[in-house]
Amino acid sequence: MTVYFFDIGATLADATVGADGVLVLSPRRRVQEVLDGLADSRRGVVSDPGPGEAARKRAAAALETAFPGRFPDRTLLLWGSKDSPEIFERAVAASGVPSADCVFVGEDPGERAQAREAGMATAAHPVFTRAAAQGRPVLFVRIGLPEDLDLAALEAVANTAEVVPLHVASARLVLAMATAEGAAVLEQAGFTADLREAVEETAAFLVRGDHPPFLPGAAGAEAEALLPGVPLPGVPSAGTAEAAGTAAWAGSSTGAPVDLGPAPGGTYLAATAALRVEELHLPAGRPGHTERLLADPALLSRPGEAEASGLVSAGAVRSALAAVPSERTVAAVRSAVTAAVVREHVARVSGAAPLVDGDLRPPVRSRNAENADNPRVVQALLDRLAGLGLETRRQEFVWRGHRLANVEAEHRVAGADGAVLVTAHLDSTALEGTFFDRAGLPRRYDPAVDPAPGADDDGSGVAAVLATAECLTGMLAAGLAPARSVRFVLFNAEEQGLVGSKSYARAAAATGDRISAVLQMDMIAGRREGPRTFEIHAGSAVAGPVEQASDALGAAVEQAAASVAPDLVCQRLSGPADPAAGRSDHASFHERGWPAVAVCENFFPDTAPETGTRQYHRPGDTLADPDHDTAYSAAVARTVATAALTLAGL
Repeated sequence: MTVYFFDIGATLADATVGADGVLVLSPRRRVQEVLDGLADSRRGVVSDPGPGEAARKRAAAALETAFPGRFPDRTLLLWGSKDSPEIFERAVAASGVPSADCVFVGEDPGERAQAREAGMATAAHPVFTRAAAQGRPVLFVRIGLPEDLDLAALEAVANTAEVVPLHVASARLVLAMATAEGAAVLEQAGFTADLREAVEETAAFLVRGDHPPFLPGAAGAEAEALLPGVPLPGVPSAGTAEAAGTAAWAGSSTGAPVDLGPAPGGTYLAATAALRVEELHLPAGRPGHTERLLADPALLSRPGEAEASGLVSAGAVRSALAAVPSERTVAAVRSAVTAAVVREHVARVSGAAPLVDGDLRPPVRSRNAENADNPRVVQALLDRLAGLGLETRRQEFVWRGHRLANVEAEHRVAGADGAVLVTAHLDSTALEGTFFDRAGLPRRYDPAVDPAPGADDDGSGVAAVLATAECLTGMLAAGLAPARSVRFVLFNAEEQGLVGSKSYARAAAATGDRISAVLQMDMIAGRREGPRTFEIHAGSAVAGPVEQASDALGAAVEQAAASVAPDLVCQRLSGPADPAAGRSDHASFHERGWPAVAVCENFFPDTAPETGTRQYHRPGDTLADPDHDTAYSAAVARTVATAALTLAGL
């Protein structure tokens, strides 16, 4: 008899930890039906809840609460690190059956690779649990929708078959995972199913750029023609900093990435956990060129579209969008969101000052997802927001074996029709910096040890979120009450392909969260000589109500600027041609239908003259950088704060 083992946090459920330390697991879509189908089988867990017996007991209790009676055999609950085959070998021993009769189900490709080393079969999603036990492969599939069938029709079929969506490219193309049986069901329903490579121990990415990425195996001349003048992965030009920063993709230890075919403005790739796809820079590549694709049935239903439709059609909400900010809100924002406040917050998270008062440890050197300072910053941000009296939570997820967390703080309004989200990303990178070894030769950026202060990207956004939270709590203390909930969210691992915001949005969709608007700030402090220009990006690759609602949301931000920062020059961009479409954390909400905008400095060359920072993704992105303009940053922060509080009904 087959014994099935599941990962928890990246597979069965989304994990959040409240300020009281209580772990809550929210089951993901289609998981319960899979477990119901395995009612007569032995089921266990292989999961890493963190160090210590208390963490294991907390995880076991949360598992029983979320899935009562589904995992009754405590001998099949294995807790610990999954960075080697050892825990999977213990799982096999606990099962009492041969390793070939054990299946590990986990989203993380690195963990699946370790399980396979232990002799277990693996599945990338619970939907494919039976297929793994039966030795049936799961493949990437490009699903074509004919003119007479829409995404709703595809959802109705996919949710009854061995099919799980990864990315909705358009109304006519979806990338998914499926078995051959699942593909046959799709074709019988009138869709086309172009099966590609086996998923096995890989993950899917969308890499944007004007040229297809070089894939090992192509002839050298052909590869050079594809990427002229760019060092080829695995064979970098010796002695160049560019070569040092280029991902070494070739080689037996990692394998080669797999081309899954063209995507909107780029290419779909499948790669193992060992391959750092975010490090592949294409010629003239724009920021945010890599998007990590996560399996999610809600991608087809787009649950946020109801909110988006309401935002542009319901009278009360439409009035909020068009409303001129109130005098009391303008006064509160001007008082709370100042250059001095913003500068202090940036100094703490970028290492120019101690992270918290009285901290005897060195200041923060980097917030990279692989750096030890990242969890320090997460905890400091949670403490800061909790100190304001907000309800805080840590949303946990796993990326490349690292236990990471998004930060969430909320003022909840009972009975509200939704929440207004004020967001930024908390991590940083210096991937485009120049680094040298002890011999003076160029070497690759090492995210675990190299500095990445990220004062602008995105310390400035983090500071703006904190200042807005302080402004709101001041208004609450004065007796004012918003009509909608206001939520402050700081996403982790944005630099690795929007991983944190995708995890957050996927969890929100699974729980039926109601989100009225998302205001994302990503780099708002970079300014050289010239006009005080900032950009509002409402454009989305997702057609439908989200386009109109996001554009209306952008107009509300522009209206707020006129009230609190009239000297700013606003460039509002919308539609699929928006250069930031899909390139920051707002995109994770767009793909599920929620209205969202990204606000940034005048960074994209499409909006010439470009006046943003010249230290993008470099160790020179510090508070001392001449391009870092705190007064300008505070003006943009006041604009977003005013828009958010006005949308919340203040």
